[in-house]
Amino acid sequence: MKTLIIAEKPDMGRNIAAAIDPKAKNHRSYIEGEHYIITWAIGHLIGLAEPDAYDEKYKKWNINDLPIIPTQFKLVPNKKTIDQLKVIGDLAKRSNLLVNSCDAGREGQYIFSLIQRHLKLSQPVKRLWISDLTPETIRKGFDELKEGAEYENLTRAATARSEADWLIGMNGSRAFTTKHNVLLSVGRVQTPVLALIYDRQKQIEAFSSLKFFELEGHFTQLDMSYKGMWQGERATDQAKVEAIAAKVKGKEGRIASYEVKETKEYPFKLYDLTLLQREANGKYAFSAKKTLDTAQALYEKHKVISYPRTNSNYVTEQNIPEMHKTLNALQGTAYDDLVKGANRALVHKGNKFICNPTKVEDHHAILPTNRKANGLSPDEQKLYDLIVRRFLSQFYPPAEYKVHTVLTEVENEHFKTTVKELLHLGWKVIYADQKKEKAKPSAKGKDKEDTEEEEIEVSEPFSINADEGIVCSDAIVKEKDTQPPKHYTEGTLLKAMESAGKQIEDEDVRDAMKDSGLGTPATRAATIERLKNVGYVEMQGKKILVAQKGRTAIELIRGAGIDLLTSPEMTGLWERRLNEISRGTASDGQFMENVKKFATMIVDKVRVQSRAAKTSFESEAPSAGRGAAGKSAAASKTRAVNPKATGTARKSTSATAAAPGTITMITNCPSPGCGGSIFMGRKGYGCSHYKEGCKFVIWKESYGRSLTDSQVKSLVEKGKTTKLKLQLADGTPAEGRIVIRNLATGELSIEQ
Repeated sequence: MKTLIIAEKPDMGRNIAAAIDPKAKNHRSYIEGEHYIITWAIGHLIGLAEPDAYDEKYKKWNINDLPIIPTQFKLVPNKKTIDQLKVIGDLAKRSNLLVNSCDAGREGQYIFSLIQRHLKLSQPVKRLWISDLTPETIRKGFDELKEGAEYENLTRAATARSEADWLIGMNGSRAFTTKHNVLLSVGRVQTPVLALIYDRQKQIEAFSSLKFFELEGHFTQLDMSYKGMWQGERATDQAKVEAIAAKVKGKEGRIASYEVKETKEYPFKLYDLTLLQREANGKYAFSAKKTLDTAQALYEKHKVISYPRTNSNYVTEQNIPEMHKTLNALQGTAYDDLVKGANRALVHKGNKFICNPTKVEDHHAILPTNRKANGLSPDEQKLYDLIVRRFLSQFYPPAEYKVHTVLTEVENEHFKTTVKELLHLGWKVIYADQKKEKAKPSAKGKDKEDTEEEEIEVSEPFSINADEGIVCSDAIVKEKDTQPPKHYTEGTLLKAMESAGKQIEDEDVRDAMKDSGLGTPATRAATIERLKNVGYVEMQGKKILVAQKGRTAIELIRGAGIDLLTSPEMTGLWERRLNEISRGTASDGQFMENVKKFATMIVDKVRVQSRAAKTSFESEAPSAGRGAAGKSAAASKTRAVNPKATGTARKSTSATAAAPGTITMITNCPSPGCGGSIFMGRKGYGCSHYKEGCKFVIWKESYGRSLTDSQVKSLVEKGKTTKLKLQLADGTPAEGRIVIRNLATGELSIEQ
């Protein structure tokens, strides 16, 4: 009898085989050697059964059949991968020991548990728990295999999480869908995330801009010149500010106070998955899903980074020698010059900015491995570069600055100047060649906009003589407008999901969410994608906007009195209890009883709710802003999943069409095979065949221009506009033509 090793994915299985039994024979769906048989799942081979597996009546969605609460959850194989499941079952018959080599985390534990339960495997189990797939780590992991029983509590927590999500999702979604005749998806994580987007958009829509005026003083002292901002209350009276400007301009003044303080800026934390996703979104416009998929390829396929699905920014003492080995391995690569400048003494067990075992649970921060990175795709190279540079920065000293704070007084008016004088670049030399494209992250969480007027960073020496007089050479009045909150991007939404519990009043619940937030690093990308796919949100460039269907969903849930379902608090309560279950200090049975009560309460409240108007799920005009994840996708999803909702979906869609003669058709739709016409909707130019699935849209606000009908007509018919003054995504002015990049979607670009 042999030992059967079950990995989570084929690449991982092949890596394990190469490390512990390189002469083993490859049989396509498994690898067999003298002592080991190595096979693999393909992600989730098994899932929880649909409701109709418990009773045929559940094939039809009926609110009177709710709640659906199985006494014991049934498992069903994934039809697409059932052959691999049979392979595992057959191989298990030839084995007397199992090694769970699935990903070292809650989901990996659950995947193995489902296989074990479904196939009724009774062999003893060992657990491989590793953080990267280099041969050295794999071999060391097999030398230190854990007893499978040590992870039973983690299995209970993973099972409880999955079954609880099923109860809330199935009952909540069926209740709201059958009550309102439109497919409405409800979930423990996705619903509060949608509420975050909804609440932000309501703030933006309710925002009333206020015009105000700032006064910038220009001062000279001998051969030194500097600027300062007037220190009065925010002024809305232009005449008053201009009077102050006239009063001080050309006048002599004095230095009321002058402070100089030396400060240090330390390297930013090592990446966890969410931080990596946020920065890749900000720098490269990668979606959260794209970053996760790319990082997974760097981990599994190329083996050049450690396990990416981590929530930690720190390492343990055992990782410090590995970091030094990786630094050595980067010699002779594109990072050779940076390696030569590295100070190895800075990365040690006593450096709590890097090494903090108390903040490492399942996995340490994302690190490059000592494997040479060859054959990476352009996107893989970009992500790998982010990870390597962040890693290298830990081997460099802090950047050092001298901060000058000057308060200048002229005619009893005060102006403040903050100059940040660079003394030593330190770790920032890592990013010196990217200065123009790399946005500087803020250590204190302030937006760049909040500080750009107050703080000036200089590399040349700055010095003021506090005892010398100054002259106000100029005083300039600047007109400004207060700005609304910004729409979420995937990067800022990930940050909000991560810190969603901060506003919760219950201290215990807030603490439970401190390190978890909404979802997990591994699931947040999938949550955002789901919101797009069900038509709750739509993308406008990098902005995430709530669609009408998403608005109505949140309003119905809150209107039914189930506010907890839209709040991070429920996730906080769950995560606290699941953490306790995984530690063996709480009962999974009691947790599930409480979830069943909550699912029943949702159904009871929805049952007595008034039915929403059919038109409340659709935009005012056929939405030009739907794009690929918009209404057509949601409508087709409704028809496919819930036949009962089909007629309603079609009726409500057609009910939103404007009366004849109120919409001006601009030109014919250029999307191949469409045959529709382009007209102006609420936010852009869409196709009249949007109901049939056409995804063509041109946003009215594009590249700093508000496009006219004639410009859109030229774009559609000729493929480009005339030369225009434009604005790039980063705000840089540009001149060029707007061109259609994709005829199927209306995606635009600039031709300079």
